[in-house]
Amino acid sequence: MEKQPIVFERLFNSPISKVWKAITDKNEMKNWYFDLAEFKPEIGFKFQFTGGPSPEKQYLHLCEITALIPEKKITYSWRYDGYPGNSFVTFELFEQQDKTLLRLTHEGLESFPVDNPDFASHNFNEGWNDIINVSLKDYLENNG
Repeated sequence: MEKQPIVFERLFNSPISKVWKAITDKNEMKNWYFDLAEFKPEIGFKFQFTGGPSPEKQYLHLCEITALIPEKKITYSWRYDGYPGNSFVTFELFEQQDKTLLRLTHEGLESFPVDNPDFASHNFNEGWNDIINVSLKDYLENNG
């Protein structure tokens, strides 16, 4: 079953260097994304975090950085411990005058178990919308 990837684009009133730091520095990421024990923007670096739809229902996310072009692109795998399937999250940055266009793509969601409603694409849509259009926006606009 072929599914379209989830794609979000947002123009931030911030230079690329600031947006890049926000998406690759664990001390900044914890303010708008997830509080990661460790994160290094290096190909092959593995990291994990716990998250889910409720405090009672949490999933261990297992990720590995698969592509990296500093201040332009970072891609990492995104899978769940104990469940089949693997997806990929890509953040791409494009300079537009003194602003930065961020494009987030999450592909491969169709590889997750269809019988688990937590893995439904609308949940990823809602989650990424909140992360990019609310949390990251607020962080970049209020910490500069």
